[in-house]
Amino acid sequence: MAKVTVRNETGKLVMDFTYRNVRCREQTALPDTLQNRKRVEVVLEKIKKALRNGTFKYRDYFPESALASRFDPAAAVDVGKSMQSPVNSSSPHFQDFARQWFKEHEIEWRRSHIRSLRSTLDGRLIPHFGQKVVSSITKSDILAYRATLAKVKGRGDKEGLSPKRINEIIGTLCQIIDEAADRFEFTTPTTNIKRLRVRKVDVDPFSLQDVQSILATVRADYRNYFTVRFFTGMRTGEVHGLKWRYVDFERRLIRVRETVVLGEDEYTKTDGSQRDIQMSQPVVEALAKQYEVTGKLSDYVFCNLMGAPLDNKNFTDRVWYPLLRHLGMTERRPYQMRHTAATLWLASGEAPEWIARQLGHTSTEMLFRVYSRYVPNLTRQDGSAMERLLASRLATGKVLRMDGAHLQQVGDSNLFAEAGGRERATMPVPKPRGVAVGALERARTNWSRTSQDITLPERHAGEDPQPPPPGAMRTHVRRLNPLHA
Repeated sequence: MAKVTVRNETGKLVMDFTYRNVRCREQTALPDTLQNRKRVEVVLEKIKKALRNGTFKYRDYFPESALASRFDPAAAVDVGKSMQSPVNSSSPHFQDFARQWFKEHEIEWRRSHIRSLRSTLDGRLIPHFGQKVVSSITKSDILAYRATLAKVKGRGDKEGLSPKRINEIIGTLCQIIDEAADRFEFTTPTTNIKRLRVRKVDVDPFSLQDVQSILATVRADYRNYFTVRFFTGMRTGEVHGLKWRYVDFERRLIRVRETVVLGEDEYTKTDGSQRDIQMSQPVVEALAKQYEVTGKLSDYVFCNLMGAPLDNKNFTDRVWYPLLRHLGMTERRPYQMRHTAATLWLASGEAPEWIARQLGHTSTEMLFRVYSRYVPNLTRQDGSAMERLLASRLATGKVLRMDGAHLQQVGDSNLFAEAGGRERATMPVPKPRGVAVGALERARTNWSRTSQDITLPERHAGEDPQPPPPGAMRTHVRRLNPLHA
């Protein structure tokens, strides 16, 4: 694809096109104006036509360019070997550039991400692309490699890697190639390579009854740990990296400032993860009991016998999964304890903004997207709350009793109002119009009966229920009139 661009440093127009799989950018002496753009576009159209016809010669158009010598006929032969695929000969092999790219960016990443990328490079990408010149890798090569990843042996008995893992591998490959294309000036082949669709995985939190069963059954030395995880929503690394200096019993706060990654303290996952968590009473009591055990043994709230933070794999294999099997519960990751805290907070009616802060989310968007579907199931807040309100207010016949001299009865009804208040006459029912007066009289009789059972707020005591407006009565009469049937 050929186009006219502008170099920011000089403000001059640049012809940007691809020749023999090499990205070529030739700067002109023309400033960026509408008239100059038209002039450059005319030349670029001639270049495109020559490229299509196979008659383009670089030196004919750009005789002073440093790239011209690269495309001269004499440069097309390499010591008795013809170039079978035109590539940027100055670009390095993939394995060399990948290692250089890794070293340059390593300082930006967390240890867990470094470990994952190292595994991807050494186990997947370098064995397959390592000996290729990075500029010779085509889009077809990338797509063919992606297809093979869906067939290799996965975890356990699974055939093929998951779409999520394939996207991670291909994403790393594309980052490396894009960086090389920018440095060695060739067209990247990664354009329009779409990510595989990843199925949405639903969270699987525990019910409150499940939580009670777990806390009643778990071994005693882990009960405080489980209480904190279930009722604070802390991530695994955050609770394992929690230190006593971040526990404020006086203000009932847990200050999340560090996390444990691969056994070492690190900064939290994001800036938003730096937060203060309000402790509920069960959490305060659990941490007070835990302080008696580890408060003088280690800086960490939850630690092993050596005072070091808990190892997640050891906890998962020796405590978590055996506990779930013992209780006959579906196996799920420990991270579901965080999801459980979120759903229980929502179920209890806590403000979504407060829950998002507790979890370390910068907004409530993720909260509603991930957890909101559990709220009706847990609290029945699906419209029944309004029905309960209406039923409780409208079903009560007697509002006030004549328990004191300051109350007086309103008519023959069960309603009572404060004595000495301003008395108001009952609003009259409008005079009937039209036909079917008998039917209307029966309706009026029904209304007068109904008024005995209607409950009015105390501030409206002394008033009878307001009758329907005349329009409604006329409609009612017309429906009862056989002449209008």
